[in-house]
Amino acid sequence: MSTQETFVSHLIELRQRLMRALGVVLVLFVIFSFAWPGADSIYDFLAAPLMHALPEGAKMIAIGVITPFMVPMKVSALVAFMVALPYVLYQAWAFVAPGLYEHEKKLAAPIIVASTLLFLLGVAFCYYIVFGRVFSFIHGFAPKSITPAPDIEAYFSFVITMFLAFGVTFEIPIVVMILVRSGAVSLVQLRDVRPYVIVGAFVVAAVVTPPDVLSQFMLAVPMCLLYEAGLFVARFVGTRAKAAEPERSPLG
Repeated sequence: MSTQETFVSHLIELRQRLMRALGVVLVLFVIFSFAWPGADSIYDFLAAPLMHALPEGAKMIAIGVITPFMVPMKVSALVAFMVALPYVLYQAWAFVAPGLYEHEKKLAAPIIVASTLLFLLGVAFCYYIVFGRVFSFIHGFAPKSITPAPDIEAYFSFVITMFLAFGVTFEIPIVVMILVRSGAVSLVQLRDVRPYVIVGAFVVAAVVTPPDVLSQFMLAVPMCLLYEAGLFVARFVGTRAKAAEPERSPLG
């Protein structure tokens, strides 16, 4: 098979796997939006931390004409994607699997499961721990003469940003493990750059979180701790990787 034919076959396979992943997300989106629990119920659950922090009687508003319909639909799409995340990650792995060695393929299931759980753990940490404290902290500074009325679309954008920030942050141990196992960097190098990682964590937190110290601190500290957890796990992963090295093809 020529190089061009191989490239085209890879593109076809990539399209098929993307369509499968998208199909599962769409099915879950329809179920969550129109069957159970319903788009409005999902949005009410998502807005609960903010509503609890607002003064009694305060409500959220919708400025756009179709915003009351579109925002709950977007929330349902977000939940559908998170539920379908293991399948989406599996499709991504299945696409690259033919280029992996046998001992590398054995890591697929643990990585997919761990990545999904860590991402969802990050989202849960953001929702249950961070949101309540940050919203109370922010609205505690509002003058008593002001009645807060946040826009639901702005709130949804804020939630998406925070969920992605914490979800990706909680993937740090997986990233560290993959870097060490692949040989891209060594544990010694990762330990040496620890001071830069700490500074970078606070810089990233300052960029992606609201301009208050509490939310920045609550993102930066987990990033640093998760980096240390990744270094600890990578110690054992690195040892197994070296033991498995003889399995590699002589052509590699």
